[in-house]
Amino acid sequence: MPTTSQGIENLASADFEVKTRQPKILFFDIETAPNLGYIWGKFEQNVIEYTHEWYMLSWSAKWSGGKHITKGLVDYESYTPNTENDLDLVTDLHKLLAEADIVIAHNGNKFDIKRANTRFIEHDLKPPEPFKVVDTLTIARRHFGFNSNKLDDLGRRLGVGRKLKHAGFDLWKGCMQGDAKAWRTMKRYNRQDVLLLEQVYLKLRPWINNHPNISILSDIENGCRNCGSRHLVKQGVKITATGKRQQYQCQDCGAWMSGKHIPKTDIR
Repeated sequence: MPTTSQGIENLASADFEVKTRQPKILFFDIETAPNLGYIWGKFEQNVIEYTHEWYMLSWSAKWSGGKHITKGLVDYESYTPNTENDLDLVTDLHKLLAEADIVIAHNGNKFDIKRANTRFIEHDLKPPEPFKVVDTLTIARRHFGFNSNKLDDLGRRLGVGRKLKHAGFDLWKGCMQGDAKAWRTMKRYNRQDVLLLEQVYLKLRPWINNHPNISILSDIENGCRNCGSRHLVKQGVKITATGKRQQYQCQDCGAWMSGKHIPKTDIR
């Protein structure tokens, strides 16, 4: 990836430990304020008119193999209760996404990434450098039949943890009103979501048959596309419409992959 700006370098070096010559894999999650508007009733009502539209309250992120960082509006000098000015918060998230090779989020394709992009364009920020996306919600729906694909339920069923319990919508209201205790809870809640996300991803990783190729990003020859390990074992052949391919299984993460077509003269 091209050299980052000085501001991005400062944020990364101060708050994260990133291993060199490794693909930069970023886990992240955002929390937003609700929309406020006029309605005629309480149950399944259409909004007549918005008085205030959503904005970003906080985000949490973690580099694979590195530390996490969580930031909220309250962390910036420009913050005042009921502020909707999330420019500094959004700009810092933009810097991180611009560094990532792979971004991992739960429901990231429909929520976190689209919401982040919305605030980027509204603040006149240019698109961050393109990255690959792994959406753990999409993976769970595609390959499994869990009763619920919510992050909390996946963490429970897979035995890797739970989301942080909180008071519900009052937590969001407290943050919007500037309550210091609510902000501390929100940041812990956001942080736990990312830590749980990483553990759920590691459980799902061997099942992801379209995972961005880690071995190519790491300049590793004959490595596992899902985790980059060189510990691959031949496990029979895969029949395709045009012939056969050697199959391999990673002995570290468990993912399966296929090699090149086997020439007919080499088939035994």
